[in-house]
Amino acid sequence: MKKPIGDGPVIVKKYANRRLYNTETSSYITLDHLAAMTREGRDFKVIDAKSEDDITHNVLTQIIMEEESRGETMLPVSFLRQLISMYGDSMQAMVPGYLEASMDSFRRNQAQFKTAVEGAFANSPFAEIAKRNMAMFEAAANAFKPGAAGNAAPAGSAPPGGKDAEIASLRAELERLQEKVERLR
Repeated sequence: MKKPIGDGPVIVKKYANRRLYNTETSSYITLDHLAAMTREGRDFKVIDAKSEDDITHNVLTQIIMEEESRGETMLPVSFLRQLISMYGDSMQAMVPGYLEASMDSFRRNQAQFKTAVEGAFANSPFAEIAKRNMAMFEAAANAFKPGAAGNAAPAGSAPPGGKDAEIASLRAELERLQEKVERLR
């Protein structure tokens, strides 16, 4: 019996042969499918088919590892070092809640910023500039979303100097946009 789409988390069973079975669609899927479900906001739970243990955390970590290995890294080495150093620390229990709250705040601010910029420049001579700036902001913000590799700027659009120069350029553009929004207030 299939569950209706959208009714609670989708149950995915992981078998010993490493295959993933989506019980909602009665089909085998890949980690890429789970990454796409995450981007779509679909909730899922991965269960070990033999032990029935919840292994969702491990599978999500595996998806991040695969995304990071594709060359479009989102997690800076310094952040990873800091995160690893927190394991076993007396503050370890507080880190997950802090990271979750920080990411939620980032997403809310991203949506509010986008709405403010779109409203501020609608039907004005700055509309085209605002569209280009918003596209750059979204490219920078997409770096914080799973699957950032598919959201990257087109080839050839990176400033000279590589990824560090591109990040610096995006940060500078973001600062200019924030200043414009502040002046509009």
